[in-house]
Amino acid sequence: MKKRVTSLGGVFFKCADPKAQREWYAKHLGIPTTEYGAVFDWRDAEKPEVKGQTVWNPFKNDTKYFEPSQKEFMINYRVENLAELLEELKTEGVQVIGEMQVYNYGKFAHIMDPEGNKIELWEALESF
Repeated sequence: MKKRVTSLGGVFFKCADPKAQREWYAKHLGIPTTEYGAVFDWRDAEKPEVKGQTVWNPFKNDTKYFEPSQKEFMINYRVENLAELLEELKTEGVQVIGEMQVYNYGKFAHIMDPEGNKIELWEALESF
């Protein structure tokens, strides 16, 4: 069976003041942040020449990005061949939210788990 999820792509959570949260984490935990959160670079254990990134980012409490989930967080998983995976998930009865989106840093799609957690799937470009 080929891999579906290859690594953790990101952790996103709701908070009252994302800027203050980023500043607190930078000051007290040394996490270098920007207005988009923080990026942790790493190397693939099976292919050390391949670099990857995991993103950490707080969102405002009223964000619509996590909908239809009502949860305070969303996990992003890096995957291989997102289009193929989405077709497989649909045949398995997994709820897919919206359509796959393509950006200059990768492809994204959203699914829901059985307990109402929205999950973001990311097929990164090789440089991410």
